[in-house]
Amino acid sequence: MKRGKLAQSTGCNLETIRYYEKIALMHEPDRTESGHRVHSLDDQRRLKFILRSRELGFSIEQLRGLLNLVDSDDYTCGEVLDVTTQRIADIKSKISDLKKLERTLSDMSSRCAGGEVPDCPVINSLFDEQSLK
Repeated sequence: MKRGKLAQSTGCNLETIRYYEKIALMHEPDRTESGHRVHSLDDQRRLKFILRSRELGFSIEQLRGLLNLVDSDDYTCGEVLDVTTQRIADIKSKISDLKKLERTLSDMSSRCAGGEVPDCPVINSLFDEQSLK
């Protein structure tokens, strides 16, 4: 199938497919005698794998590592688990950071009456570095 059909079948933007080819997450597609790029069902499966992995928040480097394992045909479930466990740790860290951010913003906004005066506790807090720690 041509790139446009691949994009349509996966819901992926053409430019994104080009980018994944450029950074070698996608293999260089075969070409017809007239030079048109053609993708196989394996290419479609690989792109779906990439898209799903990105939805789950795997970085390009983590994804590259997973694909290198898959491409080697010599990987263990334990190796995949290591990458996944690291992703879970990253997520937990981000959740913790977001909770701190929520507490800080909630505290700042709780001091604001929302009135018509220009003196705003939220703005004052944003200028005060200590309130963001």
